[in-house]
Amino acid sequence: ARFMQLCNMFGIPLLFLCDTPGFMVGLDSEREGMVRHCSRLFVVGANLTVPTMTIILRKSYGLGAQAMAGGSHKVPMFVVSWPTGELGGMGLEGAVKLGFKKELESIEDLELRQEAFDKLVAAAYKRGTSLNAASSFEIDDVIDPKDCRFLIVRALQSADKTQPLRNFIDTY
Repeated sequence: ARFMQLCNMFGIPLLFLCDTPGFMVGLDSEREGMVRHCSRLFVVGANLTVPTMTIILRKSYGLGAQAMAGGSHKVPMFVVSWPTGELGGMGLEGAVKLGFKKELESIEDLELRQEAFDKLVAAAYKRGTSLNAASSFEIDDVIDPKDCRFLIVRALQSADKTQPLRNFIDTY
């Protein structure tokens, strides 16, 4: 977050290369105050005035992915993904475990339960591909990795350079 503030202070655009499985969830994470610490990325991201860009390289899950996009996938100049990108509200295995907990627990045979779980996870991965995300306008495009440099240069050339700079870095 401090790095983002420094870039903002001196008018340096930010490029986020996103490969995050998200923030850890659970009791241990809650006791450690992980969300409180990580939320600082959202607060700083929401106050950026410099252009931001996000390229999803592989995983883009949950709040961690949003933090890697300056707080939202709708704010950056662009959010694109390589064909290898996976997107979801949280890690897909965890989402299936939470979302289908009752259904899976109702299957008494452990082998059949695992088979059902594997099918649900496979379906989640199919829905979470970057191509599916782009087709529903969750992200802007799926690009060939070799096109990254061209896209970044074009975005920087077209960036609004009139935004006021914020000369503030918190003491957190």
